[in-house]
Amino acid sequence: MRQAGTFELFAYWDELRRGRAAPERADLDPVAIRNVLADTFMLEVDADRTYPFCLSGTRLSALFDAELKGRPFLSLWNQAQRPEVARLMQMVVDGACPIVAGAAAAPEGYDLTEFELLLLPLRYHGKTHARVLGRIAPAKRPSWLGLIPVETLDFLSMRVLDGRNLISARGAARATPANVGLSPSFSSCEQRRHLRIYIGNT
Repeated sequence: MRQAGTFELFAYWDELRRGRAAPERADLDPVAIRNVLADTFMLEVDADRTYPFCLSGTRLSALFDAELKGRPFLSLWNQAQRPEVARLMQMVVDGACPIVAGAAAAPEGYDLTEFELLLLPLRYHGKTHARVLGRIAPAKRPSWLGLIPVETLDFLSMRVLDGRNLISARGAARATPANVGLSPSFSSCEQRRHLRIYIGNT
């Protein structure tokens, strides 16, 4: 994680879960994360796995110059990359994996700006596969933000977060965790007590 706001939200989520795979939606206190609320959002895990927005912060809405509530999260991404982002979301939801990712976007005619994306699983009324808490923010605030909307985001990279350990990767839903002796690629992971199990593609 490169941004202080991303670390703040992850640390708060990690504290709330108290050793569980994910905390409850009701555990969240907006006041506790007021410094990052403008960049924060919440997604519903729907039957079609398009992940519509339940809530979106003001700066995220300004990025697209639109009210995002009800809009599918997958629709924000470059169309060719949506299957990759869908696999990424599957890891978050089915494997209860917190993930940080890199993205880029810009209005036509402007240089790309890099963004940091955080995705965190949430329970809702005791149900898993229910909600995803997230944050997306630029590394540096571009001059056009809030004035000219972007059309879509480009997916660049991802990391699976496991408290103290970070597993780096390039591309969607893939990693090369050679330093911890795991399979060179995986499609999902799951929590079993104190162990996190990574499920390979082969």
